[in-house]
Amino acid sequence: MLYTINGADAPQIDFAPVTVIEEVLQNVRTIISTIKHSVPMDREFGIDGAIIDRPINIAKAHLSNEIFRSVRRYEPRAVIESIDFEGDESGRLTPKIKVQINE
Repeated sequence: MLYTINGADAPQIDFAPVTVIEEVLQNVRTIISTIKHSVPMDREFGIDGAIIDRPINIAKAHLSNEIFRSVRRYEPRAVIESIDFEGDESGRLTPKIKVQINE
């Protein structure tokens, strides 16, 4: 089954997710909403913020690569099937990620 994660959704932390699916989806949301180098004990956790102010096609490619890399490393139970982007007039990119969960 495929699940969609919207990068615009604010991560709400549930310290006791009821199912593995909820836990994995929460972990992916946390990974994609964290800027790399902002976590003191693991500076590689998250997404590289260097994409800011880059041309849109370069930013999409870089962000896709970062999402694949980070999710593969920090939440291997989630397999990314696709990443699409929505943009607005201000240039903000919002990833929409479809994942399959291996329990």
